[in-house]
Amino acid sequence: MSPTFFIDCDEPAIVGKSRELSLPVGEEREKAIRVFYFVRDEIAYNAFSPRTDADYWASRTLSRMEGYCVQKAVLLVALARAAGIPARLRFADIRGHLTPAGFVEKRGSNLFSYHGLADLCIEGRWVKATPTYDREYCRKAGVEPVEFDGSGDAMLPAYALDGRRNVEYVMDRGFFDDLPLEDIRKASASWKYMAP
Repeated sequence: MSPTFFIDCDEPAIVGKSRELSLPVGEEREKAIRVFYFVRDEIAYNAFSPRTDADYWASRTLSRMEGYCVQKAVLLVALARAAGIPARLRFADIRGHLTPAGFVEKRGSNLFSYHGLADLCIEGRWVKATPTYDREYCRKAGVEPVEFDGSGDAMLPAYALDGRRNVEYVMDRGFFDDLPLEDIRKASASWKYMAP
């Protein structure tokens, strides 16, 4: 798949990192797994990452080495495309049941519109891959890290390790070849701290 404005999979840094991750292995599935775990664990989760237009470029997230779910999904798609794996963005609305009360108050809701993840086409089959939370974040939050074997969907866990409800998928918004940033911003405009 071709590069897009945000999924700049032809940028030298993206191409180089993709080769570094995928060249040691030959199988498409193993390449996808290596790329997924790099984005999941080496790109730190930060809900407050900068959000100018340029901050959504895959290459910018790679250089910053941190991002929130959308930025990490864009990077995963870019690295996969650079490795020759068909990939696209997917979005869902999710309810974060363990979202800290202060953050819910600041946002006005525990419903997160346009949670970002990726669709990867592996061996002719599309699978969902969610690289949002790195292993260290999961340890602190008390949730299992998302595991990915390249054959089944890898989604945020519904329950925390202590049995409390964690994430509820409310609505699938479908897949996109590039980032629908204006739609994401419109959805965010209803949050209290984003409102004028």
